[in-house]
Amino acid sequence: MRYVTLKQLRSLEAVVRSGSFAGAAELLHVTPPAVTVQMRQLEEAAGLPLVERLADGIRLTSAGREVLATVERIELALTDCIQALDEMRNAGRGEVAVGVISTAKYFAPRALAEFRRRFPGLTLKLFIGNRSEIIEQLRAGRIDVAIMGRPPEDLAVSQWPIGAHPHVIIAAPDHPLAAARGLSPADLTGESFLLREPGSGTRGLMERLFAANGVQPNIGFEIGSNETIKQAVMAGLGIAFISAHTIAAELKDGRLVTLDVAGLPILREWYVVHLRDRRLLPAPRALADFLAEEGAHYLPHPPGLAA
Repeated sequence: MRYVTLKQLRSLEAVVRSGSFAGAAELLHVTPPAVTVQMRQLEEAAGLPLVERLADGIRLTSAGREVLATVERIELALTDCIQALDEMRNAGRGEVAVGVISTAKYFAPRALAEFRRRFPGLTLKLFIGNRSEIIEQLRAGRIDVAIMGRPPEDLAVSQWPIGAHPHVIIAAPDHPLAAARGLSPADLTGESFLLREPGSGTRGLMERLFAANGVQPNIGFEIGSNETIKQAVMAGLGIAFISAHTIAAELKDGRLVTLDVAGLPILREWYVVHLRDRRLLPAPRALADFLAEEGAHYLPHPPGLAA
């Protein structure tokens, strides 16, 4: 495969995309025999058949799927190179796709606004989702950098800490345990917990906390947003394990309280993360550096808790 050409690789991609050699010729603006020649040369270089002709179209072989995956990686690398060269020609310009887990939306927009003010020529594309969704966006190469808590264990990434990220258990001010001191996780066994959806990093952290203490929490509701969880806790529907950075305003004005539970708050870190094998272009690199160096200034400061 050492001497294959982009023309040959793009012929395979066009054949798969169109479903036929004739369709690939139309996409590439060449003749069908030209596509046939390119495909034959590519298969000779591979030493294996890459496609099978069926009555209803074209099907990739196992070898074909492997080569097509390589074509996709090459095209992504070429796109990165083109963008990097363009940014070098136009200093201070470019685009950054940023993934932000939903819990980080309580500080990330302010940090991104300051970054945008310093680099007005840059365009920011913002994606917000839970931990699983942002990891999938990162894995697929749809985002350049991600702002998240615990970096993914099953993905090779580079990471830089932004700042401390405390987690607490909250209740309504009139909850029977609101004034209690020295609670243990076991004391909460009978309480109704309001949980984030599966895939949420906050939920995973809570599950590990209770598993370590041999406690099975009573699940009252699964709720897909921190804002709804806060409203439900204030309404008296239960208690919740939550990022302290989501409740700074409610603690300050007394609409919520934190329970005094042994081992809490749990302190984790916020990170800016990117795929290790994907070279950061100048614009995403500038954002990663900014968040690592100055991102902590934008973190909320919940009263009475570690920042």
